[in-house]
Amino acid sequence: MASLSAYAELEHFAFGDGPAMADELLALVLSGVKTATCWAASQGLKGSAVGARYVVLNGAGKPRAVIESVELAQRRFTEVETAFAAEEGEGDLSHAHWAAVHREFFVREGTFATDMMLWCERFRLVEVIEEARA
Repeated sequence: MASLSAYAELEHFAFGDGPAMADELLALVLSGVKTATCWAASQGLKGSAVGARYVVLNGAGKPRAVIESVELAQRRFTEVETAFAAEEGEGDLSHAHWAAVHREFFVREGTFATDMMLWCERFRLVEVIEEARA
């Protein structure tokens, strides 16, 4: 395991919009189920680029994983394909579940529109950062 200082230059972020969701989605990344994510294109690229690496934080703000972007594409909310929805790793992996939970998320965020553009990113897990022992 590399020291935490080795990740200092990487962008850090947590999935979702709160600590519980951050932990839930991180667990899906760590288990290999979640290999994709998306966000409102109106928020810009957020520093994302194919080949870029990022540190994923848990709900307490602690570094837990390094991921690498392998694909980045823009598409409308209504054009997200079933395979991508499943790669987001949530619920029963169905497109219907993806659409429901993402609609709720984007409504909470204040960005939802049926024809909204999304950045859709596929990534791979590069490294698990073990939690420091007290």
